[in-house]
Amino acid sequence: MKDLVEYMAKALVHNPDAVKVSESELDGVKVIQLEVAPEDKGRVIGKQGRVAQAMRLMVRVAAVKQGTRVTLQIL
Repeated sequence: MKDLVEYMAKALVHNPDAVKVSESELDGVKVIQLEVAPEDKGRVIGKQGRVAQAMRLMVRVAAVKQGTRVTLQIL
């Protein structure tokens, strides 16, 4: 899951070296936190949050296939 988020984020940003993905668990739900450079935050969020919404959907679908619950936070 973490690799999927990292792959998507690095494909979107201008500075792929600044992409950091961490994973933790809270109340049985995996929480994936994505950090990007400040100038790339708009690219990851997208217009009206559409890119972020699509990334969250992809992560949720992958999680369902694995039988887990996942949320994506963009920091």
